[in-house]
Amino acid sequence: MLAPVVHLVTDRRVVADLVAAARTAFAGLPAGAVAVHLREKDLGGGDLLALARSLGAACREAGQLLLVNDRVDVAIAAGAAGVHLPSAGISAADARRLLGPGRLVGVSCHGLEDVRRARDGGADYATFGPIFDTPSKRAYGPPVGLAALAEASRLGLPLVALGGVDAENAPRVMAAGAHGVAAIRAWLASPDPAAAVAALAAAARGLAVAR
Repeated sequence: MLAPVVHLVTDRRVVADLVAAARTAFAGLPAGAVAVHLREKDLGGGDLLALARSLGAACREAGQLLLVNDRVDVAIAAGAAGVHLPSAGISAADARRLLGPGRLVGVSCHGLEDVRRARDGGADYATFGPIFDTPSKRAYGPPVGLAALAEASRLGLPLVALGGVDAENAPRVMAAGAHGVAAIRAWLASPDPAAAVAALAAAARGLAVAR
């Protein structure tokens, strides 16, 4: 399964009702346009599973994909489309054995060795970044920049760029070799999530957004 071009990462600190935000963001999108990453590290297993099931239902209604971050068990129980693993999590190969074929396995990567490991472990894609400065990624170090993205993309694993990516700079990211783009605030903090996601998708594909 090929990962979508646009990845929408959740953060309940930005918006409390993620299901409502997702339903709004999906308006007008073709099926398979986005993957929603359920990334709520503070939630215990039971609460995370309940949210995954609710968010997963909204994704299925709109023909979009739900990926659960880190928790393979929750992804399986919720019937999610796949899992996204932290760089220090279980290996992509182990996740694949647990999930079976037909589901996406992604890995967070921050450098060339991370990407090689994810590729060799059988990951379908990897996120790569942070590309630009952004408050949510400062704890992971300085931005890696577009040159590092270009170099990593040559390893052959589809890379989803994240970290300060928005509709304005998405074309530069794609030109550097990214398969897709990921965002948190660019969709959750927007007063019009549907327009923000549509603009991000159009920019990532190098299309002009109708005004």
